[in-house]
Amino acid sequence: MTLSLISDWHFYAVAVPAVLLLGVSKSGFGAGFGSLAVPLMAMAVTVPQAAAILMPLLLVMDVLGLAAFRRNFDYKLLKFLIPWGLLGTVIGTLLFKLLEPRAVAGIVGGFTLLFLAQRVLFPPKPDSPPPPRWVGALCTATSGFTSFIAHAGGPPVNAYVIPLRLAPIDFAATMAAFFFFVNLSKWIPYAWLGLLDGRNFTTSLVLMPFAPVGVWIGVRIARRIGPTLFYRLLYLGMLLTGCKLLWDSFA
Repeated sequence: MTLSLISDWHFYAVAVPAVLLLGVSKSGFGAGFGSLAVPLMAMAVTVPQAAAILMPLLLVMDVLGLAAFRRNFDYKLLKFLIPWGLLGTVIGTLLFKLLEPRAVAGIVGGFTLLFLAQRVLFPPKPDSPPPPRWVGALCTATSGFTSFIAHAGGPPVNAYVIPLRLAPIDFAATMAAFFFFVNLSKWIPYAWLGLLDGRNFTTSLVLMPFAPVGVWIGVRIARRIGPTLFYRLLYLGMLLTGCKLLWDSFA
């Protein structure tokens, strides 16, 4: 395993903001913005390489997120989400070499914008029932799949969890725990697919100091933000993600 690293400054110009966004996304309210990390880095490297470089960073971020929100998990919801998310990563493993990353980006982007359009055109009422469980299963499995392909699992699972109207801190904690297990399940498949090489790992170490900074920023904001602003920022992040992913799929 050759211990070299990416030295092109153009890569770091997009990679550092991407890592900070990903760290902030671990606070929950930035979950929409976090899905922009791979598309940003894909301006300088391939999508699979960007996903591989982010793997060690995600592990550190997930552990920090779990520690910060350990008292606020919705265990009943996690018991439902985690198995479906892991099923999605299995599907992602099997289809990884058969799918164009741009096609996956287009699917996630279109799904995200359709969800936002539905929320704007048909806003939920306070007494609206939660989405049916089969919708949750489909969205969560899709989240595991898109997370495996391009670390873009936020929008699909958000489409199910947002209508549940959790408190901001509970939303952040539950998403942190869910993605900890999803991201942990990717390590063996990524190694099997040959994505975890020395150059990517060394580049990850160079970017590592920015991971806790992003998480720290996100956690401090999440503990102080009101529910209305929380979900508005979440929708904004999903809107930007959807537009960027669609653009990448057609560019």
